[in-house]
Parts: sequence; structure tokens; C-alpha cells
Amino acid sequence: MSSATSSSAAANVAADYYDSSDADRFYAEVWGGEDIHIGLYSSADEPIAAASRRTVDTLMSLAGTPPQGGSVVDLGSGYGGAARLMAATHPVQVQAINISAVENERHRALNVEAGLDDRITVHDASFEAVPLSDGCADLIWSQDAILHSGDRSLVLREVARLLKPGGVFVLTDPMAADGVEMSLLQPILDRIHLADLASPERYRQWAEAAGLQREVWEDRTEMLVRHYSRVRDELRRRHDELVGSISPGYLSRMDTGLGHWVDGGEAGRLSWGLMRFIKPA
Repeated sequence: MSSATSSSAAANVAADYYDSSDADRFYAEVWGGEDIHIGLYSSADEPIAAASRRTVDTLMSLAGTPPQGGSVVDLGSGYGGAARLMAATHPVQVQAINISAVENERHRALNVEAGLDDRITVHDASFEAVPLSDGCADLIWSQDAILHSGDRSLVLREVARLLKPGGVFVLTDPMAADGVEMSLLQPILDRIHLADLASPERYRQWAEAAGLQREVWEDRTEMLVRHYSRVRDELRRRHDELVGSISPGYLSRMDTGLGHWVDGGEAGRLSWGLMRFIKPA
């Protein structure tokens, strides 16, 4: 299978999953609402949405201030929580790239509600083939999305293509720990229909091959374990309520899948944290 074919297959799987009504309701109602990614928790029982927003705030600090009138590209933008915060905080235009039509519909509606639809353009597109011109971005942003790509090195090449010289790329992504055999992660890989996961070192190598330099790698793997544990606890606490709008089979599969992530993290087989890359001027 060619890389392009593999990438398209992975993208289609991700789109089908996130476009399902069960996934849409679960992520919107349980996972964090506007920010559907791993949170940075100040306590074990902190609300998921608050911890997830802290991740956005922390990554924004790591990204630095984009130039006035600059362009930000959000790869895998989900419901657009980060895009809206960026557009509300800085005088920039945000180009949001996301493959789920269901998420994008909600994203656009929330932009209108926030009065930010003139600052954010939502593209129904894959981050493996971004419909934007070379050198258009001052900042590229991605949270817990690139794991769904079938060719992550291609995504890093797209990042390098899109960034202006001196531009910044900030990233979080659930990863394998460096050196871990993928066979040890099979239950997780089966759940997300992928052959492998990235790792911190693989991201560094892909970035360098694309002409980017990694400046920061902040390992916060303990938050991966806490987040998936926290989401599973919330699912179980609200199970009887959730079955009114989400199928019992989906909730059961989600409970099992969350457990695989917790187990993998506790065993030292997974990694998560914040990265900052720069395209040399």
C-alpha cells in the first residue's frame, strides 16, 4: 500500500469515527466540550473541561505571541476551542483544518455565537493535504490530532511548507514512549485502527528531515494517565444519564478503550507532552 493510500485510509477512518452521532455527543458532553484533548490537571477530580482549557492556555504561552495581523493554522481543530481563544486573544486570522464534517458544523456555529466567524475559517480538509499556500502561517498549532494520520512525516512536511521562515509550530499528541515495541500497544492500536504511534524522538527526526528544529519537549505523560482515568470515571459516573443519548455499545467500547490508554501509560509504554518547533529564518 502506498503512503498516500495509507494516509487516505487513516483519514477516512478518523472522519467516520468523529462524524458518528455517538462520538459527537460523547466528546461534546463528557470529554471537554470545546477542547477535546488531554488536560493538564491541578487535582485528580478537577473538571475535564477546566483541565483541557489549561492545556490550551499552556500551549498558547509556549507558542508565544503571533504578529499583529498574522495567520495561525490549527491542524485537527475539533470544535474550535483553541481557535476561538487564539482569535479572541490576538489580532490574527485562524485557518482551522479538520476532517470531521460534524465537528466542523458545530465549530462554525460556536464561532458565530462567539462573534468570531470573521476571524476563523473552518476548512473541511485533511492535515495531510492542507488547502493553503506555501509560507502562509506565522504559527501552526495541533493538539492530540496527528496520531490519526497514516503518514505523520507527511504532516510534518506540510507544517514546514506552510510556515514562514521563523514561524513556530506547537504540538501535543498521544505517543508511544521512545523505543517501545508497537506490539505492546496492540489493544490501543486496534481501537484507533492504526499500525503504530509516533514517539517524541520520531517527531524530532521527522521535523529535522522537514527542515524544522525542536526547541522544547516538555514531558507530561502523567497527565495522559490522569486524563484518561478522569474521562473513564466520568463515563462510569454518568453512565445511566448518557445512555439516553449515546448507545450502550459505544459507551462500553469507550470504557474499554480508555482502560487500554491508562494501562499503557502506567506501564511506561506511552508518552505525552508539549513540543515547540521553529522553521529557521
